[in-house]
Amino acid sequence: MTNPTNLPRTVLTALAPLVWGTTYVVTTELLPQGHPLFAGLLRALPAGLLALAITRTLPRGVWWGRAAVLGVLNIGLFLPLLFVTAERLPGGVAATLGAAQPLVVAVLAVTVLRESPSVRRILWGVVGVAGVGLVVIGPNAALDATGVVAGLAGAVAMALGVTLTKRWGRPAGVGPTAFAGWQLTAGGLFLVPVTFLAEGAPPAIDLNAALGYLWLGLVGGLLAYALWFHGITVLPVTSVAVLALLSPLVAAVLGVVLLGQTLGPVQLAGFGLSLAAIVAGQLPQPARLTPSMERKTS
Repeated sequence: MTNPTNLPRTVLTALAPLVWGTTYVVTTELLPQGHPLFAGLLRALPAGLLALAITRTLPRGVWWGRAAVLGVLNIGLFLPLLFVTAERLPGGVAATLGAAQPLVVAVLAVTVLRESPSVRRILWGVVGVAGVGLVVIGPNAALDATGVVAGLAGAVAMALGVTLTKRWGRPAGVGPTAFAGWQLTAGGLFLVPVTFLAEGAPPAIDLNAALGYLWLGLVGGLLAYALWFHGITVLPVTSVAVLALLSPLVAAVLGVVLLGQTLGPVQLAGFGLSLAAIVAGQLPQPARLTPSMERKTS
């Protein structure tokens, strides 16, 4: 069984991908079209600067470089790749490629964190990807090579960011809000030139757009990333990574509730597979029997 003391931490960490699952409906229903990178910029930089102003805590020593690397991987590089994927592929295909992140983390846990290889994690990762695919990929889904490469690169970038966050931990005396603020600021600063080179001048912002940007920045940015990065530091990294499967599932549910979309038997089966993978990802690794234990059980 899973460690009961981890349950509250897991629930809090799961709030981050649950919130990120609202991004699609907020973007399509509230934000001006054609400026996805600007949305990513407003999601990251203002929230990061607000966190720095609240906590008044800056990186020290080696953490200037580490915060920059993590911010670029988790936010600055991930968001542009995500938006390229979304523009060139159907949303379902893009979500399925993103669901490969737990698989990448399972591999990186071996190479970067020196954990023992786990066939169980790989298999449940495959189940999770298959489940998300059944939920969100439509019968007429088309593939685009650039979109596929961008989607996989985005999954690898965030998986590496998650793994390095686990390896480096969080500096003593630095809280989750400050730690998230460092990365949001670094990722946002990285996005500034990328956004204006790719999209030019920012769009006009009406009341709906302002509300959308506030939600993405304060809730989807500052709050969600503080919970996410805190979860990475206190929970097994592979358990946290598989929680990311919640995001496309929430997006699908909101599509049904708010946009009048429907889910058939295949989609419901995919939901079941994805939820099974998420639950299985929270269970501890089975203990390996030592020779003395094997003799006692025989």
